[in-house]
Amino acid sequence: MALIRASLTVVEPQAAEMAVYFYAILFVRHPEVRGLFPPEMDVQRDRLLRALLRIVDLVDHPDHLVQFCSRLGRDHRKFGTVNAHYAAVGECLLDSLARFAGPAWTPELAGAWERAYTAASRTMMLAADNDARLRPAVWDAQIVDHRWLGHGLAEITVLPAPEYPYIPGQYASVETPWWPKEWRYYSPANAPRADSTLTFHVRAVPGGRVSNALVQQAQPGHLIRLGPPEGDMTLNAQSRRDLLCVAGGTGLAPIRALIEQIAEGHTERRVDLFVGARTGQELYGLDDMLRMSQRYHWLNVRAAVSHERIPGTEGNLPDVIAQFGPWLRHDVFLSGPPGMIRAATAVLLERGVTPSHIHHDPLDVPVLSIPLQSAYPRDEEARLP
Repeated sequence: MALIRASLTVVEPQAAEMAVYFYAILFVRHPEVRGLFPPEMDVQRDRLLRALLRIVDLVDHPDHLVQFCSRLGRDHRKFGTVNAHYAAVGECLLDSLARFAGPAWTPELAGAWERAYTAASRTMMLAADNDARLRPAVWDAQIVDHRWLGHGLAEITVLPAPEYPYIPGQYASVETPWWPKEWRYYSPANAPRADSTLTFHVRAVPGGRVSNALVQQAQPGHLIRLGPPEGDMTLNAQSRRDLLCVAGGTGLAPIRALIEQIAEGHTERRVDLFVGARTGQELYGLDDMLRMSQRYHWLNVRAAVSHERIPGTEGNLPDVIAQFGPWLRHDVFLSGPPGMIRAATAVLLERGVTPSHIHHDPLDVPVLSIPLQSAYPRDEEARLP
């Protein structure tokens, strides 16, 4: 692993060129795999280096590495990936690394990379094979309702076939017919319903192909596709701890699903919900949550904006939640842009909250879709829900 880390240091400054070269030789040598990728390859090229960096970061934590590679393996089923493709990718990856590592590429380093890739790809293939025995790779979902909520936001309700087996708090990858092979992650904003419909909250972001298609082009009757449900931001049925829920932007969607689950389960765990946005116009869904708090005495709702002076609480969500509490006896659920999640986690840990009590969507698999230059994206399409 020391060899591999050292070689990444050598090739990282040439990451963009290496990714272009990798996909060029992959498509020339193995043209059959081109159809697995989107026509526009700009984001996809960044995913290659992000995956490599993540695997190397996790190599000293075998359990986390297996979890990460397993997620990738399950997720790649929706692209049509089969086991034979992994050998083609490995061959071209090692050739690309050799080219850009230059004199640093030795037989010993080549062997180290081959062993590392073999281990990672075996984990991905095993996870994909096991997943294929349990569920389909994708679900077709018909849009049955499309509501414009203003300020670039739409509420989209779909009916999947077959029934979509998710747990409140999880997220789904979504593909539209307008941008095939381009997937973005969104969380259902509801607990499972008797009619099997799911509702997503989607904000159109500048340059966001999938989000703009869903908000501006999608209409009832159109078909989209859903990848398998993922994520561990779910309620522990054995826990009776009160909840602190923090939602930034469209991160309110999975939080709302969790609150619906609590209401339907009649557990009456007290919930403190903080909803935040940059401006009052972006602070969507607040009226609905306030109405829910009137129905359920155990739900307390507060809102904050960070970039506008309006009546109410001002400031970033991490700073606002620090003004209340203590939260030591709460299960904490965070949902929103990754930067907000990181900052809120840091604030809570500083105030003594146990790390195992803090829950949020994983920042590993979806983060592969984020452009490399955006370490803390404000783009909600890059996020998780």
